[in-house]
Amino acid sequence: MKFKYFNDTGRTIAIHPATFIHGCTSDSKKPIEHLEERTFNLPEGHYPFVKMWDNGIDRGLQLLISPTKNER
Repeated sequence: MKFKYFNDTGRTIAIHPATFIHGCTSDSKKPIEHLEERTFNLPEGHYPFVKMWDNGIDRGLQLLISPTKNER
């Protein structure tokens, strides 16, 4: 499954390393710049659990995408 994320926050978003440890892949692990779209590939039969948080002015926004098993 493909999941597209579009950054319209006005800030750069770092991708949490657990995104890739949990089984997602992407064409880049670099931070997502403002107005940039990033595609994440999830394992078949999974949907994305998405969480973003603000680590403050020094560390900025961080995004976690974790594949969650579709139980249907």
